[in-house]
Amino acid sequence: MEASAQEAASSEGHVASPESRGRGQTPGTPPDRLATTQPGAMAAISNRELQAKEYLEKHRIMDLLNYLTSMLLFNQPEKPREFLMTLLERMRIAKTTGITFPYFMDNSNIVAMFEMLDSAGRGHISFVQYKEALKTLGLSKEGEVFVDETRVITLDKFKSDVNKRTEKIWLSF
Repeated sequence: MEASAQEAASSEGHVASPESRGRGQTPGTPPDRLATTQPGAMAAISNRELQAKEYLEKHRIMDLLNYLTSMLLFNQPEKPREFLMTLLERMRIAKTTGITFPYFMDNSNIVAMFEMLDSAGRGHISFVQYKEALKTLGLSKEGEVFVDETRVITLDKFKSDVNKRTEKIWLSF
């Protein structure tokens, strides 16, 4: 009879190993499912997830990946892998030599964005528009406090801030 139970489990793709028999594992239960049902296994998984999250935050890996993805989608190169490798190499060189970083937006893109925000052509945008633009570009931190929400932002100030914030992101990698 045990042979027929083993054959049934085998036909489902689950075969209990001889070592697992007699230790509380149901014949046919895959080892990966067993690991999550044993006491302490959930704590170990949570600890590993926490360590992984802390590592990613410490090294700003998700920020880097988001930025690389943005660059990829913005430029849409014919050879995306080559583009990303070149971009990472430029980033490495820029960090070691102090030369200009590969910005997500060049000045013409920044001007175009500013002009969209300044639809009346006044030569400035509101501080609220400025904050939202930085947020949209991923250049402001969650909960970042901005000072003096009543002042206006000129094109030169907008370009300067976008470039400074972009460079700060690159320097953190």
